[in-house]
Amino acid sequence: MKYTYTCKKVSLNDSIKEYAEKKISKLNRYFRDEDTTASVTFSVEKNHLCTVELTIRGGGTLLRAQTQAPDGDMRGALDAAVGYIERQILKNKTRLAKRLRSEGFPAPAPSGDFEVAEEKEFAVVRTKRFAVKPMSTEEAILQMNLLDHNFFVFRSSEDDSLSIVYRRKSGGYGLIVTDDEE
Repeated sequence: MKYTYTCKKVSLNDSIKEYAEKKISKLNRYFRDEDTTASVTFSVEKNHLCTVELTIRGGGTLLRAQTQAPDGDMRGALDAAVGYIERQILKNKTRLAKRLRSEGFPAPAPSGDFEVAEEKEFAVVRTKRFAVKPMSTEEAILQMNLLDHNFFVFRSSEDDSLSIVYRRKSGGYGLIVTDDEE
């Protein structure tokens, strides 16, 4: 697994880096690719609020966790992020086994230890069809706000790519632009 570290408003010492690699390497058993990458972003906000954002790309799957530790404990936030990703893998293990390394999944635990709720299938309860019209990002945001939705799909008038604008929880808007696969 390849590691990438980013620090925002905090300097990264070697002990944190080694601790992160040790913890994240435990997730290696779920991936078959050597091209698996882990991106870890460390940041500290006001009042010693430590945030760890962990993104793992491998086997055609993207896993992401963002955790915070209010007491300035960077290791605790990292442990929570790794635990969250492992729970997501175990929760969706039947679906992910096709993409990730199937022999990396543990045998079912005895029922007395702990319970992991596994979804049986995704239930699509409604399907909508609509024409995707070319428009600018500003027009798409306006249309999203007029519809009072959290996201809006449109075709960019600039480069004709399929795009999505969405309202971020922290305020402001986000834009997702699709690329053609090569």
